[in-house]
Amino acid sequence: MGYKCKLCPSKAVIYMRQHRLALCSGCYVQWFAKQTQRSISEMRMLRRDERVLVAVSGGKDSLSLWYVLSELGYDAEGLYIDLGISDLGYSERSKTYAMHLADKLMRPLHIVSVSKSVGKAIPELVRRSDRSPCSLCGLIKRYIMNRFAIEGGFDVLATGHNLDDEAATLLSNVLHWQVGYLARQSPILMERDGFVRRIKPFYRFTEKETALYALLNGIAYIEDECPYSVDATTIFLKGILNQLEERMPGTKLQFYNNFLAHARELFEREQAPKVQLRQCSICSMPTAECVCAFCRAIERVGGTFVGLNVVRYEPKQCGASSQSTKAAMTAEGDDNGEQCRLA
Repeated sequence: MGYKCKLCPSKAVIYMRQHRLALCSGCYVQWFAKQTQRSISEMRMLRRDERVLVAVSGGKDSLSLWYVLSELGYDAEGLYIDLGISDLGYSERSKTYAMHLADKLMRPLHIVSVSKSVGKAIPELVRRSDRSPCSLCGLIKRYIMNRFAIEGGFDVLATGHNLDDEAATLLSNVLHWQVGYLARQSPILMERDGFVRRIKPFYRFTEKETALYALLNGIAYIEDECPYSVDATTIFLKGILNQLEERMPGTKLQFYNNFLAHARELFEREQAPKVQLRQCSICSMPTAECVCAFCRAIERVGGTFVGLNVVRYEPKQCGASSQSTKAAMTAEGDDNGEQCRLA
């Protein structure tokens, strides 16, 4: 690379053009943690005495988030949603990476099975639905994350969305002028009316920056994209933004930060009086309609929501046999998918 670390005499492992900052491996890990804490503090995302549930997919962003929050001293537990995607063993491999990090951190990991919760795994739900795979999967995951966080007594739900994710979503919402989505796009959505507080501490980091953090900390993660995301619009928009970033470093960060500083509150104020929430007549979760979008979607594809089927994975002690992995997983609900009872 040819750069020296700006903070010490060591050779740099990364040069961040948008910050004009070169850092060595040791300084980068410290910088990354400090920037994460800065985002949390500035946006008032999380207090030290609060329980945080980290949604982990087995990818670099969510696993790095769980790791750095634990390093910063937060009470963070993991939630993995088993989508039941069998192509290339995607879901099983992703789950294994999440369990490995749970072992490393010595923190509990909660595993929710989609197929046992609604009667069908994501591939079958997608085949029966007229929604795009990412739209249906996102709806199901958001519902499960919020419901589990509430039933589990967590104060905050944290996701690993990074700058690339947020900038691409913002571009899509602006191109289609989806005012409702623009009003809700923020690194923090406060708790209200049956919704737990949701935070995105990585909203300032690019994908490359979170990948480097995972690499330097020995965090193994699944590198394959979800088989259903091949033709996703978000990936196309990320490519466009990367081209802009290459020519004009800092474009993505300026685009998103300026939206938060100058535009988001305008959309939020316009939409606030229009949203009146009530309880879903089927599942009792908050919705603007008589029946929530989740229940409507599951009903259309022939599924039946029977409650969250949860397995609690207890991390192995150092030196424990790898064969004890399955034995360490204890059901919080029974195998028939009945409503789980959380401790």
